[in-house]
Amino acid sequence: MKTWFITGVSSGFGRTLAETLVSRGERVVGTLRNEGQRTQFDALSPGKSFGYLLDVRDHEAVRRVVARIEEEVGAIDVLVNNAGYGYEGSVEEATPEAMRAQFDVNLFGAVSVLQAVLPFMRSRRAGHILNVTSMGGLMTFPGVGVYNASKFALEGINEALASEVRQFGIKVTAIEPGAFRTDWAGRSMTRASRTISDYASLLEPISASRAARSGKQPGDPARAALAMIKVVESEHPPVHLLLGTDAVKFVREKIATLTKEIDGWESLSLSTDFPE
Repeated sequence: MKTWFITGVSSGFGRTLAETLVSRGERVVGTLRNEGQRTQFDALSPGKSFGYLLDVRDHEAVRRVVARIEEEVGAIDVLVNNAGYGYEGSVEEATPEAMRAQFDVNLFGAVSVLQAVLPFMRSRRAGHILNVTSMGGLMTFPGVGVYNASKFALEGINEALASEVRQFGIKVTAIEPGAFRTDWAGRSMTRASRTISDYASLLEPISASRAARSGKQPGDPARAALAMIKVVESEHPPVHLLLGTDAVKFVREKIATLTKEIDGWESLSLSTDFPE
């Protein structure tokens, strides 16, 4: 039996993963934003589900809560950095406040949590960290550039961290979902006000289509939960795991486009070194 620590278990991937784990006899510590949610999560599976109030943006609170979990529940074997939300709007229209808010949760909040957990895992020379990013952490779509940027940044942290902590027996994996039937494109999405009409013809149909597909996406969160469990059970887990046929398709297309661009401009790229 492992102890899993999952941020953001009120809905979406976090909730589905938590429910799947407790049904398999694992212990799950989940973070929630209000007391009602916390009480409900405690009651999900008494003795196996433990709710803690936490805003991942509060760096000091994160450290205190992680220390309490280690003392009150036990050693954290698996961290799932799941808390996050989407932001929709053109890059030009995004306010500094909106961009900072997106990064505060999706990047800095995740980093605060893993920094709080790592000393315990490092002392035990064991553990696994799953950072939930997105296919949008490897490629982009118009209208969600700020969200993409936050997930690209988390991908960079994930990859560097994996190479840094491998020596301590700690495994690190980026979980990169495509479109799944969660609330990401629905009530969890923050949508910026449209202030520049030039973008309307491009972004409004994309936004409408994204909203219309909410609840009809091809990805099954329950199957995603099983995939994450399988990764943790693996002796040699990947540093990157795409989830969903769309994620595999779009990321492969991105890699092909990038390779073509590198090849097409290779001579200019190579011309910038000092002559031998």
